[in-house]
Amino acid sequence: MMNKIGQVMLYVNNQDEAANFWTEKLGFHIVSEENNGHMRWIEIAPTEGAETSIILHSKELVAKMSPELNLGTPSLMFFADNLDELHSSLSDKNIKVGDIVNLPTGKVFNFADNEDNYFAVLEKSN
Repeated sequence: MMNKIGQVMLYVNNQDEAANFWTEKLGFHIVSEENNGHMRWIEIAPTEGAETSIILHSKELVAKMSPELNLGTPSLMFFADNLDELHSSLSDKNIKVGDIVNLPTGKVFNFADNEDNYFAVLEKSN
């Protein structure tokens, strides 16, 4: 029986640039970096001990190895406290951010990485 999401695969055009974006601009850290000679991947997470991490894979290499895979960007929703502060911080770092929208579940905005993949951030209402 499955009980949690362990890793999310994110297929990117440039692993090093993607890792720099997530670590330098968003404050994620590198959990591990592996290279088995055929494939290289970088595992990142928002905090030490996070239950879910993101694996950055080379889109080009995965497409060659497994052409049947859907290499589209997953629709990820991150949770955060102090959404207004985070929105301002990302904007100050020249990250593309959308407007903050109030939803019944809380405030939300989206942002784009360096490859124009969009992700959302939600601050849940109490």
